[in-house]
Amino acid sequence: MSVLLDRIINFFKWPIAIYMFISLPAFYKSIDFFGFKNFQSVALIAGFFMYYIARTMADSSVKTSMQIIAHELTHSFFALLTFHKVEHIRLEADNSGGEMGFKGEGNWLIIIAPYFFPLFGFIYMIIMSFLPQSLILNGILGYFLGYHTDTVGSQIHDKQTDLPKVSYKFCWLFLPGANCWMIGSFLAFNSRGWEGVKVYFDLINHLNLQNFNYLINLVF
Repeated sequence: MSVLLDRIINFFKWPIAIYMFISLPAFYKSIDFFGFKNFQSVALIAGFFMYYIARTMADSSVKTSMQIIAHELTHSFFALLTFHKVEHIRLEADNSGGEMGFKGEGNWLIIIAPYFFPLFGFIYMIIMSFLPQSLILNGILGYFLGYHTDTVGSQIHDKQTDLPKVSYKFCWLFLPGANCWMIGSFLAFNSRGWEGVKVYFDLINHLNLQNFNYLINLVF
């Protein structure tokens, strides 16, 4: 099963990267969708900045350890999601990095996942779905959004060993759009829950279609 799924995922590697790239104008245009004129958005933004305030006071070794743990757990999550057995997760004692191993050849999604997918934030969103609505919960969601942006920003550099495995060209095409997609999902969930995430996805597809029709009319 994992072999077949790997082949399907790998087959769609470049089409998905191109889709994410051409979606960048749609992600920009979708900003108006959120409005930001409600208390949930204020709480989210406050939580976002609270993360960066707390970050300046946190011990650097603890911060690095958490990022490495999140990184390897995200690899592992996508390995399990694509039916691969995770064999080990190792962290270096000096916080210089870590590694995880799984059975099978794998796919590009396992490799690139930590650079766009907010695992801790995703788990929190699931938990938040079962709790009564509260601005405190929205603020905590903003904290996780801050953590995601900080973690991704600190992990994307030329010494990162994962990025060459999928090629830098793919990263340039895929990662900006994929991270906009994730951030937009945070914002949509913050105001409307999972239904908001679905509406947001539909909006992006609609805006992409609009942009495509505009280009067609412009050319012809």
